[in-house]
This record gives sequence, C-alpha cells and structure tokens, in this order.
Amino acid sequence: MSEALDIAQKLFHGDGGLDPVVAARQIAAALEGSDDGELFLEYRESEGISLEDGRIRSASFDTRRGFGLRAVLGEASYYAHAGDLSEPALARAAETIRAAKSAEQSMVAAGPAGGAAPLYVGLNPLAEMPFATRAALLTEIDAYARAADSRVTQVMASIMGEWQVVEILRADGTRVADVRPLVRLNVSVVMEENGRRESGGHGAGGRTSYASYMVPSYWQGAVHEAIRQASVNLTSVAAPAGEMPVVLGSGWPGILLHEAIGHGLEGDFNRKQTSAFAGLMGSRIAAKGVTVVDDGTLPNRRGSLTIDDEGTPTSRTTLIEDGILVGFIQDRQNARLMNMRATGNGRRQSYAHSPMPRMTNTIMLNGEATTEDMIKSVKRGLYAVNFAGGQVDITSGKFVFSAAEAYMIEDGKIGAPVKGATLIGNGPDALTKIEMIGNDFALDPGVGTCGKNGQGVPVGVGQPTMKMSGLTVGGTAA
Repeated sequence: MSEALDIAQKLFHGDGGLDPVVAARQIAAALEGSDDGELFLEYRESEGISLEDGRIRSASFDTRRGFGLRAVLGEASYYAHAGDLSEPALARAAETIRAAKSAEQSMVAAGPAGGAAPLYVGLNPLAEMPFATRAALLTEIDAYARAADSRVTQVMASIMGEWQVVEILRADGTRVADVRPLVRLNVSVVMEENGRRESGGHGAGGRTSYASYMVPSYWQGAVHEAIRQASVNLTSVAAPAGEMPVVLGSGWPGILLHEAIGHGLEGDFNRKQTSAFAGLMGSRIAAKGVTVVDDGTLPNRRGSLTIDDEGTPTSRTTLIEDGILVGFIQDRQNARLMNMRATGNGRRQSYAHSPMPRMTNTIMLNGEATTEDMIKSVKRGLYAVNFAGGQVDITSGKFVFSAAEAYMIEDGKIGAPVKGATLIGNGPDALTKIEMIGNDFALDPGVGTCGKNGQGVPVGVGQPTMKMSGLTVGGTAA
C-alpha cells in the first residue's frame, strides 16, 4: 500500500469509518446503469493567520471530513455529499442517486490507470511547528518592513496553510489516494510620501512546508519586493489610453494567458459550443511560435496534482503547438462525450462539489527574443510587469486586465511608471497579435486561485516576456 493510501486508510477506514468492501458495494449499486462515477473522500485541515498594524487581526483553524458520491449518465451528473463519513450516510446518498438518475442502462467506464509518482511530500505543514512560531513571524515581518523604509505607514502580512487527503473509490473496488500540502505567505505595505499614499505587495507559495518561507533571506526579500513596488507606484503617472503595442513581463503576467485563453480551451465549454475556440481543433488560432501547455506534473507547484479529483494522473497537455490548436483540458465526462482522452484535469473545490475540467499550471513556452530587443522595437507602448486581476467572457473571448506595475515605453526605452492601466482585448484575436516571444520563461510565485462556476482551486501560470501588437490600453491620460 502506498504512503498516501496508508494515510487515507487511517483517516477514512479506521474506527467509525467506512469499510472499503461495503463502500464498493454501495458505489456499485448507486452507479448501476451509469457511464461513470466515483466516491470521493476528503479530509482537510486549514489555517490562516493575518496581521495588520502590528497586531494579529485574525487567526483561524478548520478541520473537515466528508464524501461526495457521483453518478454520470450521458451529459447528466448526479451528485450527493455529506460531512458525515459513515455507512448509513453513504447508503442514503446512494439511494438518493439511484432515485434521481434515469433508468437507462449503460456500462460503467473503467477507472483511470494508477501508479502516478508523488509530486510533493505528503507532510502536514500545520503540524511541523507551533502555531505561535508562525504568528511571531508576522510580527517580525511588520517590524522589519517599518525599519527598512521610513515611508512605510502600514504593513499587512498573512500566512496560510492546509493539508488535504483525498481518496477516490470505484465500483470495482479500485482505490487511489493523494496527500496534498499547500502553503502561502503574503506581504503588503502602504507607503506615504509628500501626501501621496501607494501600496505594493508580494506573495508566494506551493505544495511544500512552511520552512522554506520562514527563512529570513526569503521573507525579507518578500518585504523588499513589496516596498519596491510601492516606491514605484509613488512615482507613477497617469496611464495613457489608446491602441498600442504591449510588452508583457515573464511569470505572473501569464494570468492573462490563463484567463483569456486557458478557460476557452476547457473541454466543457468546447463540447457545449460556448467557447470562442469551439470547432477550431487543428486550425491556426495563434501566431507561429506560440506553444501553450497545461502541466499538472511540475513538482511542488501550487497548481500541480499527483492525481486529479477523479483519480486520473495529471499530465503535460499541449493545447496550442506552434500556433495550431491541438488539445483541450479534459475531465473524464467531457473527454468521453468528445471521444478524447482524459488529461487529468477533473478538479473540485471540496467533497461538496462535483468535478469539472479545470486548469493546473498553464504556461507558454520560450521563444528566442530578448526583453531588450522587444523594448527596443517599440516606439510608444506599454511594458506590463505585473497584474492585479482581470475577467473574461468565455463565449466572446473578451478580456479586461488591470496592471499592478507597468511602465511607458518611449523610443525603445523604458520610461515612467504608470498607474491605472488596463488591457482590453479578445483572447482569440490577441493570440494572433503575438509578435515576439522571449527566452526568459518564468513561473509565477505561487499565489493563483481560479474561480469557475462558484468553485475555487489553486492554479499556476507562467510565460516568457512577450510582445503583442495593437492591444487597447485603457487609462486616464489621452
């Protein structure tokens, strides 16, 4: 038995838990006549500590355990869940599903092949050191930030962690499990100079322990990055408005790729013909040189999973290859209905949610240009280094993103920082406007959370610096 299954055995099948043999019979009865389905078991510990103005403002700890039972028949999905992990509760859920679904007969699909190698150590970060140690770190961050720059008037810091254990059981008795740590550290500051106040921040995280983020060299670097961003904003001028070339920085700016393009390549939107990319498989949808992959196999990354929430090992799925659409992000249900393979992207927020196709780490691969060459090629444009957030309409592909850190480009040189810049465009159209792709690929620091249909899951993004022509920049200066 694997280490993950051994931990799951103790949490889900010990005293007062579920007998796997009895559970398999209940699952088989609930799934009779279905195309697919599974029992998803989850145990989760989570905590969060936040500091503001030198004081701990909130501290929380939560433990939850429950199950979700799903039967899939054609395009329909039947789901029952409970926080009571007992055989009577499972029996009631099975009866609910049997009563709700159609009596049409089908054959339950075989479970995914197992054997995925763990991508992260299954340690529990919440148990690795006393709670007081983590709280003390936030107080130390506050003092350090105020001492580092006299203009700092406010410091906010938070540290969050969770330990999730999941097990997926199928009607044939197959069991797979995963043990998932996740931590995150955030630092933000407000600075004031000559009556003007601006903020800056930095955060990072991943599927690892707290230890690496509590090393002074790391968190002090996070403080200095937050101060640097706030300092830049204190000297910023009003952003221009109009159509112009935009150079996007490496790493976190890949969030534009995630939102404007990635969601449109999820299987459910394409199967239902609601994506701007529907029906374009095999067609050129991006400029030559553009290759985009969704990779859930990167060790210790926030968006990575050893197995997805249906039990399928995650994979590196090529979505766009040299500008050609070659793949979609798939869970089991949509892959079956589209006659494609499941890619290990069936994800859910918790046992109370049904899985759907979701991104893991969505990245654009390197090109050959340098950042210097891209900047030099722009007469007048925008250099967007960091983003605060954005939104996209999946059907039309239209997006709006706010730049958290951006600079004017004038005569091939980086100029003044600007505030209030937004990027406005259309995902499919923007892909064709990529003119230069850099050789400096970077991943984001590990802070992304993706929302879809009311569910939030951790994700990652990454890209090299790239130049796009003719994007609309919304700002405050003509």
